[in-house]
Amino acid sequence: MSEKPTIGFIGVGLMGHGMAKNILQAGYPLVIKGNRNRAPVEDLVGQGATEVGSPREMAERCDVIHLCLSNAPQVESVFHGPDGILAGARPGLIVIDCSTSDPNVTLALAAALGEAGGKMVDAPLGRTPKEAEAGTLDTMVGAEAEVFDCVQPILSCWAGNINHVGGVGDGHKMKLLMNLISMSYAALYAEVTALGAKVGIAPATVQKVIGSSRLGNGFFDTFMSYAVDRDRDAHKFTIENGSKDVRYANSMAAEAGALSLIASATHQYLTHAEAIGHAQDYVPMLADHVARLNGVDLEEEASKR
Repeated sequence: MSEKPTIGFIGVGLMGHGMAKNILQAGYPLVIKGNRNRAPVEDLVGQGATEVGSPREMAERCDVIHLCLSNAPQVESVFHGPDGILAGARPGLIVIDCSTSDPNVTLALAAALGEAGGKMVDAPLGRTPKEAEAGTLDTMVGAEAEVFDCVQPILSCWAGNINHVGGVGDGHKMKLLMNLISMSYAALYAEVTALGAKVGIAPATVQKVIGSSRLGNGFFDTFMSYAVDRDRDAHKFTIENGSKDVRYANSMAAEAGALSLIASATHQYLTHAEAIGHAQDYVPMLADHVARLNGVDLEEEASKR
């Protein structure tokens, strides 16, 4: 019998596949739940993972379960019901939610899991599928201190930058702050690029000048890799997911009684793109939509050097 705990993973998509692969390659027994996209599931099974049919079955077989899902309703759906995690939970089970979720949902699920003798950890992610495959993601962790110590070796399989930020729910709060920054960057970069084009400053010039200054950063680089260089895969994160994260951040601000003018404006840009049928576009493509609002064809402008 392996001395390592058995790890479950629900959500082996763009981010989850690489994370699960790295857990498996670190020698942990891995149990996964498949979905409609069979390619990553079959790849992991081919490497030694075991597939199960329900979250309940996973909870009955695993010591630690990872979730890597799109939103809070999806997270709730795998916990509840006759085939949910709670139906199969037993004392000692740890669930690590790597989704970007609503902190209030996290706290409610932690309480429900606690009644079954389990523990909740929120460990949302930073960076992209590239880093997920490499095992160098960022994560901000909300957990009791002793639970964090228990799961840290597992987190280290897929994260290169691990920050324990507080108790359960605090990881998701920190992630909402992080994604509010990144999505506000996206709105700002899109607006500035369009404004530059309107006044005769080519997008390539904005990319060069800002990118080589102290205002440059990794997010700027990937955003402009699409806006200027037209690399569609520069940052595989959808506008729909970005909009959801900013919506959660706005709700968090409202509950705290905090002023959130930038958050509100950022959300309007994202919801505009959703409303015109582009929810599945990647976030850097927001530049095209903001440019069109300004009467600018960004692809044409990006060709100017």
